This record gives sequence, C-alpha cells and structure tokens, in this order.
Amino acid sequence: MHLEFSGEIWYWRGPAPFYFVTVPDAGCAELEAASSAVTYGWGMIPVSARIGGTEWATSLWPKDGAYIVPLKAAVRKAEKIDEGDTVAVRLSVAV
Repeated sequence: MHLEFSGEIWYWRGPAPFYFVTVPDAGCAELEAASSAVTYGWGMIPVSARIGGTEWATSLWPKDGAYIVPLKAAVRKAEKIDEGDTVAVRLSVAV
C-alpha cells in the first residue's frame, strides 16, 4: 500500500516534543482498513516514508482518529524543513 500527500509540519510540545505531518482523511481511511493486518500494537503502522530525497523507516501514530507521521531531526535537517512548511510525503506500508 502506497500513499502520497502534502501536509504542513507541526510541532507537539508535549513531554516528548516532536515534529509531525498529519495524513489527510482519505489516506487515514485506507490505513485504518489495513491496520489490523500490519499494526504491531497501539495502532502503530510501520512504514517507509520519503520527503524529497530522504527516505526513512518509521511508524505512523494514531491520533484523534487520524494518523501522524513523525519527522526525525535528521530528515528535517537534510531537507531543510521546519514547523509550518508544507511538504510532499510518500508512504509505503511495511508488511
């Protein structure tokens, strides 16, 4: 399963601060349908993600009925992106 979308980077200032991009509703519906076959617990879905020329392995996090893509510092640095930027994201669900 592959998804491509654009989204804005946002910053969560919780106890473990991190940057994310939210998967749009249509993509979330597809992911939800596939989640029982691929999740390893807590609703997390393993994926290969790509922004620009940077690809990395991560897991989508369920949040408020949607899924969010965590953006590692190395990815943000390599692609010169930050909070508020809109990025094109490509996801491949790992099986």
